[in-house]
Amino acid sequence: MPTPWTPERRAQQAEHARKVKPWLHSTGPRTPEGKAICARNPYKGGHWRMFRLLHKLLTIEMRDARRLSEQVRR
Repeated sequence: MPTPWTPERRAQQAEHARKVKPWLHSTGPRTPEGKAICARNPYKGGHWRMFRLLHKLLTIEMRDARRLSEQVRR
């Protein structure tokens, strides 16, 4: 378990962040190639929905097969 933040440690970290200003160094992609790559980050392609549908259909088929198998055994 990590050590808790003391008020002194919190103040020290806040001062360090104000001095270093890390938010100025995070720029993201700069080149057109990098921007093109990052622009596709949220693209999922619709494959997840298809896999989910196939999984549901397979689950239904397996359930029906189990029921049929149980009926044949009786």
